[in-house]
Amino acid sequence: MPNGRFAPSPTGDLHLGNLRTALVAWLFARASGGRFVVRMEDLDRVASNREVAARQLDDLALLGLDWDGPVRFQSDRFARYDAAIDRLSAAGLTYPCYCTRREIRDAISAPQGTAASEGTYPGTCRDLSEAERAERERAGRPAALRLRSAHQTVAVIDRLHGVYRSRVDDVVLRRNDGVPAYNLAVVVDDAAMGVEQVVRADDLLPVSPSQSHLGHLLGLDGVTYAHVPLVLGADGDRLAKRHGSVTLRDLAADGITAGQVTSRLAASLGLARPGESVTTAALVDRFDPDALPTTSWRVTPWPEAPWPA
Repeated sequence: MPNGRFAPSPTGDLHLGNLRTALVAWLFARASGGRFVVRMEDLDRVASNREVAARQLDDLALLGLDWDGPVRFQSDRFARYDAAIDRLSAAGLTYPCYCTRREIRDAISAPQGTAASEGTYPGTCRDLSEAERAERERAGRPAALRLRSAHQTVAVIDRLHGVYRSRVDDVVLRRNDGVPAYNLAVVVDDAAMGVEQVVRADDLLPVSPSQSHLGHLLGLDGVTYAHVPLVLGADGDRLAKRHGSVTLRDLAADGITAGQVTSRLAASLGLARPGESVTTAALVDRFDPDALPTTSWRVTPWPEAPWPA
């Protein structure tokens, strides 16, 4: 019975794509008798907002999704991330990086035929001498901290995509403003919260090998993955606010209830007939991970879509 999670960033109201992923993650956990936890990924303390987090939790509850234990906030857990980084540093697996984003973009776009052309960090600061590092520090250049990876290829098994392989990059562990980086934080948190199965949107599939590798280096239990196809707007682009009424509050203003949203999400997953009214609780017995769609769902605007009455 794998335990699952939903981990949004509290920077804005959840849209239909977020809610659909939350529903699938909840069903994966509940259908197998597992626990389901919620974590707010608010590392970006400028853009994140606790009032937004509260609205997101309200939206999950309106869809009939419940969770076990208290909601965790990453902004409260920096000590855990710092301890993990210290462990990697003690093993000689980190180095400071003084590159700006622009310098990295320029290096990646250079016609060198090296790792840079593959979109990974080009290693500019990987082997700097102590004198070179001191020179950059005297110039006031803030340093991020990167993983000194072996650049091996790591494979993960995804429930929807099968085996996925990619080369592990020198990922950032701590940003140059001192904030722990996403890739490290999610690995530490999933282990600490007992998460065994990560269900999320498939735009994050490419980072899964690096996260799996980080977990291995830290001696943490691994997770399994299920990356759900993205939800698209009617124009074929990734669903966003510009597509109109895409949040529960927007839809409620148009007279569409949370129950209707639940039913339409279920239909998009093949768990209900178009127009059938269902509840999340009823979907648990219908859920079959092997029958989930593997292509993106394109949302058409009301009233063209078959919303149940």
